[in-house]
Amino acid sequence: MKKILDHINYPKDLRLLKEEQLTKLAKELRTFIIDIVATKEGHLGASLGVVELTIALHYVFNTPEDLLVWDVGHQAYVHKLLTGRKAVFHTNRQLGGISGFPKREESVYDTFGVGHSSTSISAALGMAIASQLKGETNKQHIAVIGDASIASGMAFEGLNHAGVTNANLLVILNDNAIGIDPSVGALKQYLTNVKKGTQKQDNIFEALNFNYSGPIDGHDLPALISELERLKKLSGPKFLHVITTKGKGLKQAEENQVTYHAPGKFNALTGELHPKGNTVEPPKYQDVFGHTLVELAKQNKNIIGITPAMPTGSSLKYMMREFPDRAFDVGIAEQHAVTLAAGMATQGYIPFCNIYSTFLQRAYDQVIHDVALQKLPVIFCLDRAGLVGEDGATHHGVFDLSCLRCIPNLIIFAPRNEIELRNILYTAQLGLDAPIAIRYPRGRGNNLNWKQAFSPIPIGIGQCLKEGKDIAILSIGTICDNVIEAINLFDDDEGMAHYDMRFVKPIDKTLLHEICKNHKTIITIEDGSIKGGFGSEVLEFVSEQAYQNKVHILGIPDKFIEQGTVNNLQKIIGLDPESIANKIKEINESN
Repeated sequence: MKKILDHINYPKDLRLLKEEQLTKLAKELRTFIIDIVATKEGHLGASLGVVELTIALHYVFNTPEDLLVWDVGHQAYVHKLLTGRKAVFHTNRQLGGISGFPKREESVYDTFGVGHSSTSISAALGMAIASQLKGETNKQHIAVIGDASIASGMAFEGLNHAGVTNANLLVILNDNAIGIDPSVGALKQYLTNVKKGTQKQDNIFEALNFNYSGPIDGHDLPALISELERLKKLSGPKFLHVITTKGKGLKQAEENQVTYHAPGKFNALTGELHPKGNTVEPPKYQDVFGHTLVELAKQNKNIIGITPAMPTGSSLKYMMREFPDRAFDVGIAEQHAVTLAAGMATQGYIPFCNIYSTFLQRAYDQVIHDVALQKLPVIFCLDRAGLVGEDGATHHGVFDLSCLRCIPNLIIFAPRNEIELRNILYTAQLGLDAPIAIRYPRGRGNNLNWKQAFSPIPIGIGQCLKEGKDIAILSIGTICDNVIEAINLFDDDEGMAHYDMRFVKPIDKTLLHEICKNHKTIITIEDGSIKGGFGSEVLEFVSEQAYQNKVHILGIPDKFIEQGTVNNLQKIIGLDPESIANKIKEINESN
């Protein structure tokens, strides 16, 4: 039997269909997404939940002339399939393939690039005001945002501004009560009450001067199309509340929405996850953090855990289960998370503020103004530091060292393995007189025997891992493993010394003096930006002390790195063991 989807490549093809054909198309789209994600991996549940909504949007609105903005982008797979990328969708999130998120350079239908949440309302409002200035009064501007994302401060800022304009803006709330983890907060309870019909207070969106409609069933295509057609004719800011089910169409994804947000590989027919082997593997760094924090919290009643909407991804979930009164998911609100931690620190508590490296960028002012300036001992645990793989440029945690290094009063530490991570977490809760940022990568470590007795780490002290007389290789964090492998590729490695500096700030100046005096050439290696990062710290020291050493900086180049496996990306930018070895050889031969 011929599929309708075979004939749909762009929205103009979609608009040729009769409305009664769209339900069959929705079923075909779900099957297509499930079949691809089952083998190629990716974000599943969010896109399954918006199949009908996406069809209705492209059916009613004249995209790309009408501007459609998606929030975050986890929910944009159907959008990609309907906008010219069906034939290449199997390359989604792969090296050289299409991005897992909307991306302006990829398609004219991707009006705004997104990977972080809560930007859609502000972006769409900016487009709507621009259209007014151009005199394009009939142009439509639609922002699709989830119930977790709309609770973020930036979304409220956009709503607040839009409500005092007459911009032609439609905000669609895709309400499924979950982001990556279940949504939290007072707004979530408000939306729950609205769905139940028990909300007694005034409508919050009408109070902000939006023309509110809903809630309506986000899987009822005729109802969606009818309401969107009506709203298209209204002027000014409008708000449509749509109720959807994340994972719709796949039983397991509907029942286990957290796991099936991005489930990895699974059986497309049954929905069952592929069984994991019996091989005992080293732990993920996030789990080392999570389990260690519980261990420490049992000993220290002043420890607090805080995460902005990532309890599962960061493994703060373990402390939330064990100590629910001392662990907080504050929703997608990184700025609030940081200043909440600062407030707790003023009262003698020891807050572990656990944020993905890429998301800490959203709270940069709070780190400076609310924490470092006041020298409050907040412990920042930066998960997903360095290259993170298939999520690509929006999610690589490569700017933290450069961003944080210039901030006074802030300690910066990167453990080379799981044991070092445990020990710095232990050290930090013993009591510091300044805030500390601890960065660690996505994925697994190398140590099965990681749960060892705690040992304090002296602040600002590096370590010599291998002595040598010619070249000194200085690494920071888990890229240390690649350096060790690179050195092992040489038959004669006596000329190479290797130092784990551990701290970017305060850097071990005593050790650096020793290195500069005993080695002509220094190579720094980091999985962070080479602009202003660890290597720059070493180079500044060498210059300030008037040493004559040659310093070579290896790290993330001054460009945005796209998606691909971490191993493939490291090879491309020269951070895999073989590339590091070749660079060492090249430098050695040029001396």
